[in-house]
Amino acid sequence: MSGDLALSLPQPGVRRRLSDLLYTRRGLLLLVLLAPPLLWFGVIYLGSLFALLANAFFGLDDFTGQVVREFTLKNFAELTEPANLDVVQRSITMAVLVTLACTALGFPLAYFMARYASGAQKALLYIAVMLPLWSSYLVRLYAWKLLLAKEGAINWLAQHTHATWLLDALLALPAIGGPSLSFSAIGTFVVFVYMWLPFMVLPIQAAVERIPGSYIEASGDLGASPATTFFKVILPLAMPGIAAGSIFTFSLTLGDYIIPQVIGDSTLYIGQVVYKQQGVAGNIPFAAAFSLVPIVVIGVYLWLAKRMGAFDAL
Repeated sequence: MSGDLALSLPQPGVRRRLSDLLYTRRGLLLLVLLAPPLLWFGVIYLGSLFALLANAFFGLDDFTGQVVREFTLKNFAELTEPANLDVVQRSITMAVLVTLACTALGFPLAYFMARYASGAQKALLYIAVMLPLWSSYLVRLYAWKLLLAKEGAINWLAQHTHATWLLDALLALPAIGGPSLSFSAIGTFVVFVYMWLPFMVLPIQAAVERIPGSYIEASGDLGASPATTFFKVILPLAMPGIAAGSIFTFSLTLGDYIIPQVIGDSTLYIGQVVYKQQGVAGNIPFAAAFSLVPIVVIGVYLWLAKRMGAFDAL
């Protein structure tokens, strides 16, 4: 009787059997979920990086301009030339300065958003931080080109406030000055800070929100001054957010080539050298070798940021 009843029950369909299999074998379910992104990451992303690395060990025929697929370290030897080292140093210096400026500007805003803003005010601040990211990168860049031009709004404001002498003194400074703000290192720096500031504010805000308010109250109850509370309690606990934001600001500045090309003088940065060598000169092997420089620099930077707990705030 029981056998006849079992035969009369409907057999589970393919979807049901597959569902039961994935439910009972969680490792198989994890493999099914991770296989597509891992395949994409391994083939497309890492594959292109390995191809890039391979090209860095090739040479270029000076007569035909064709890539010679023979192993050579000539490209890496050229990286040690003074002109190329100067480009690397300039790029790293700009990335560090932009990161420090974004931290100094972003921390107070992020702290206010996390500790004091609420409701509509907090939503408005979020919109204010995110709003620049909703428009085109190039639109924002060329808007700053117009603002920083000799005939732009900043120069007009300096004339009407009788501060032209201050602007001229700033542009006369060696290494950072130029004929106008739109053709100077200081102008490049300002635009970099504007572009990447939201990427610093949001991680810091997330890190500050995770600081228990009782820690700050306890610090005050124990007699610590506001400055002591900030440097001994708030800043160390917010450091993972600062490190996480610095990953974005540092890496984005180090690899960008559009901003220095539109805003700035004739000095070159890493991104510009790679672009010119690959797109203009057609020297793909040297461009590949030079592009490994920011990869190595950012790799070291990520290692340092990980030691500071940056990934805990992502």
